[in-house]
Amino acid sequence: MRDLSYVRTEMAAIEKPPRGERGLPAWLRKNLFASPWDAALTVLGLLLVAFILPPFLDWAFFNAAWIGTDRTFCATVAQGGIQPDGWSGACWPFVMAKFEQFMFGRYPVDERWRVILVGILFVALLVPLLIPRIPYKGLNAILFFGVFPVVAFILLVGGWFGLAHVETALWGGLLVTLVLSYVGISVSLPLGIILALGRRSKLPVVKMFSVVFIETVRGVPLVTVLFMASVMLPLFLPPGTTFDKLMRALIGVALFASAYMAEVIRGGLQAIPKGQYEGADSLGLGYWQKMGLIVLPQALKLVIPGIVNTFIGLFKDTSLVSIIGMFDLLGIVRQSFSDTAWATAQTPMTGLVFAGFVFWIFCFGMSRYSIFMERRLDTSYRR
Repeated sequence: MRDLSYVRTEMAAIEKPPRGERGLPAWLRKNLFASPWDAALTVLGLLLVAFILPPFLDWAFFNAAWIGTDRTFCATVAQGGIQPDGWSGACWPFVMAKFEQFMFGRYPVDERWRVILVGILFVALLVPLLIPRIPYKGLNAILFFGVFPVVAFILLVGGWFGLAHVETALWGGLLVTLVLSYVGISVSLPLGIILALGRRSKLPVVKMFSVVFIETVRGVPLVTVLFMASVMLPLFLPPGTTFDKLMRALIGVALFASAYMAEVIRGGLQAIPKGQYEGADSLGLGYWQKMGLIVLPQALKLVIPGIVNTFIGLFKDTSLVSIIGMFDLLGIVRQSFSDTAWATAQTPMTGLVFAGFVFWIFCFGMSRYSIFMERRLDTSYRR
């Protein structure tokens, strides 16, 4: 009897997907026109973009003033300028003229190299920490969170090694925004983890302290916390005892963010199945071993969006320090509107758009990196 069995000796050739499942038409159908509701929202979105984008591009680029030394280049003839009557465009010479002030505030011009050096060190240590493939993450973290703050403090404040002392009252602009954000983020995450563990603790005193702190801080706005730290706190200190205003703001922002971070972390801890705790106990692990090796790595992975959302909110909330007389990026931009040399109808909008764009760059970068880390750490993720 003839053997009709067949065994393939080579792999079948890979076939291309159907024509309707590839290319731009397939992407549009799946992402923008998958249903009548999606199609309606897509059309509505396109109409909204067509309504908003052309006037904005005309104001920001095509009809904007790019070169100038004073307000006359951004004012109409009727306002004492050189632009034709009815002109409406961005005043980018104002941003160019005030750019260093937006970045450094009133930091002495001859000493601004110290701020630039701190910025270079910050980027040089942060970038390798964010790239998973670069080794020596432990050493990198020690340098970034342990050594860098000390070096940055010495360089920015001065008073040592022949560096001139610069009072924090002279700091401003993006410098203050980044300092507040760095300290707030660096302190809020570990302190938030401790508070979250304390709130779930079986020790009554520890649990009560954590609950009272979290609920008290979350029950008041950040403006109130900053006001208390700057104005009310000195009233409870011994006569002659003073704290630097920037230090008060750093403490207030860090404690405020820690309370919100604690609730984010607690949500991740509650999402871990009970079997993970029991499995760690069955291995004979102690409490801190169980939390550090088993529970917290899983919990933090689950709440990455919430953690980054808190970081983004903290970064934007730094603009509230203007309530205590400090000027971050947004505050220094608004302060510059009072300069009569640049007093025009287009100056405020231009400055606010510039500040908003800078905030958007940092917030968008944090958001995209969180998405990258979610995909990398999610073992069940499939393209």
